[in-house]
Amino acid sequence: MTATFQDWGLTYEWSWFLATIAGILLIALPLMLAVAMIIYAERKIWAAIALRRGPNVVGPFGLLQSFADGLKVFLKETIVPTSANKGLFLIAPIISFTVALIVWAVVPFDVGVVLADINVGLLYILAASSLGVYGVIIAGWSSNSKYPFYSALRAAAQMVSYEVSIGFVLICVVLYAGTFNLTGIVIAQTGNSGFGLLNGFGFEPLLFPMSVVFLISSMAETFRTPFDLTEAESELVAGFQTEYSSMSFALFWLGEYGNVILMCALNAILFWGGFLPPIDWAPLYAIPGIIWLLLKMLLFFFIFGWVRATVPRYRYDQLMRLGWKIFLPLSLVFVVLISGWLMLTRYGGAA
Repeated sequence: MTATFQDWGLTYEWSWFLATIAGILLIALPLMLAVAMIIYAERKIWAAIALRRGPNVVGPFGLLQSFADGLKVFLKETIVPTSANKGLFLIAPIISFTVALIVWAVVPFDVGVVLADINVGLLYILAASSLGVYGVIIAGWSSNSKYPFYSALRAAAQMVSYEVSIGFVLICVVLYAGTFNLTGIVIAQTGNSGFGLLNGFGFEPLLFPMSVVFLISSMAETFRTPFDLTEAESELVAGFQTEYSSMSFALFWLGEYGNVILMCALNAILFWGGFLPPIDWAPLYAIPGIIWLLLKMLLFFFIFGWVRATVPRYRYDQLMRLGWKIFLPLSLVFVVLISGWLMLTRYGGAA
């Protein structure tokens, strides 16, 4: 795209700047549209599981329901509690929303179709997504209310607990792929399993358990049911969002679903071939890689919605026990197993 702007007579600096802005808009605008549509899709999934109709009034088949809800919160008044820290109270949802967007800079939709194809893309995602907890903590503290504050403390403990196991799962993927670059990780999955017929680390016996751990941890990381202890209505009302209204509340909502879509993409990219077809068969490569990635993301989003509609919420002690006493030891064991297996097979047992 930079070369195109240069062909129009612009300098390299301006061409690079405009190409970067265009790339950001090409990711951010469809992402916002996708958030609106997946909220509608998730409500339809819940309705189908509960034998209800779901949204079906606003627009054909209820497709415009999310946009009507967005217009409603846009027209509402933003209320700031008198005892709240006004500056931090207003900046907290902006932090959550911004962090949810910046992570997409390194997500590859196909070979070369990525805003920043950096060598440490996986580390960037781990670092940037960890910043999301600051928006939650600031929102809880600045609200000057005990319910949001308790929720913020829960969120901090929950994110730290599950990011530890996620980190060890990512080490397993990096050991297999030999790179932190997300495009390189996807390419390394070509014909990797099933006698060279299947694309995806998830088909490997040693990595399949880690794909399950990552899927469950990604639900906990995004505070999804059954791990939504930060928004437990029975004891915390609406959690850290209790005092928020209007667009400040909507920014939290957009950030949450942006993170959900990101986790669906990461599950597909890290374990199930990303933009590669599931079978390493030449005719399947005629379908654009972005189509394969979107289909896999939709499958994982359906799993997210299915779990939310059917699995009851954990108690807080169960949540912590799962993270520290099950996932952490399990991921550590598999780091040792996978590194030992690769030393014996790929590197011939060399020290």
